[in-house]
Amino acid sequence: MNEPAHSGVYGTLPPDLAPPLPGAIQFSPLVPGSAALEAQGEVTLPQMVMLAPPGTVERRYAMALALRALAPGASLTVMAHNDRGGTRIAKELSAFGCTVASTSRRHHRICTTAKPKIASGLEEAIADGAPRLVPATGLWSQPGLFSWDRIDPGSALLLEQLPALAGNGADFGCGIGVLARAALASPTVRRLTLIDIDRRAIEAARRNLDDPRAEFRWADLRDTAIAPGALDFVVMNPPFHDGGAEDKALGQSFIRRAAEALRPGGTCWLTANRHLPYEGVMKPLFSSMTLRLEGDGYKVYEAVK
Repeated sequence: MNEPAHSGVYGTLPPDLAPPLPGAIQFSPLVPGSAALEAQGEVTLPQMVMLAPPGTVERRYAMALALRALAPGASLTVMAHNDRGGTRIAKELSAFGCTVASTSRRHHRICTTAKPKIASGLEEAIADGAPRLVPATGLWSQPGLFSWDRIDPGSALLLEQLPALAGNGADFGCGIGVLARAALASPTVRRLTLIDIDRRAIEAARRNLDDPRAEFRWADLRDTAIAPGALDFVVMNPPFHDGGAEDKALGQSFIRRAAEALRPGGTCWLTANRHLPYEGVMKPLFSSMTLRLEGDGYKVYEAVK
């Protein structure tokens, strides 16, 4: 006897906008351990509820994957904050051939539709949002990742200052592996652990770093077990957005985790936007804190445990 198909969910749905779906499969790449929607078989899901990503290419990619995975006539509900793509989702779903009903609640647009008999433009949207080798950087990346098609200015500044590192280290919030590549250029690095909450970033970093010293963890750093005092160095360009909204506490939590993980005398190399208030968090956690470079709206610190 065949088991009933499970519904799908994409993202952390606002509880006041979407009732829970018991037994639903989570597909968001930002939820560690979730399934990959791009690997889901076609016409297999009876229902999908999605908190749409804010970026246009990423959002159309996710919606197209959802429509491809849904069974004919299956229900798709897509919601987004009005300032993060909500005003566009009805038009984008219509372009795929969907008949859309739209409502607004709590500054969100909520669109419901059923998979049409003939959907149009799905493969083009999937191709537009798929991983690719970016010619400008020579690195694998994907729309939706931080600074996906260029080296961001903060990381570029840190790369100018980063010395030859040694021992066991980590790249917190590694992205596609830009800082990790520079760290692993030193032959005295024994091991480097790359940690990121985004599965797509970890998959890109694996492609960009063909080095047996690299270890990859798809995880939320805030919940990741790291032995205290286990690391000789940490490099990071900590995030300061969560769910599309600025969250200074997120970057501050990265700094605290670095201080916990470093041995006495271990070093944290950090780059950040100039306006972010990290100094007050760093000062009591490290024996010294040196501003190595500042410019173009960014700052680079070397902090010694």
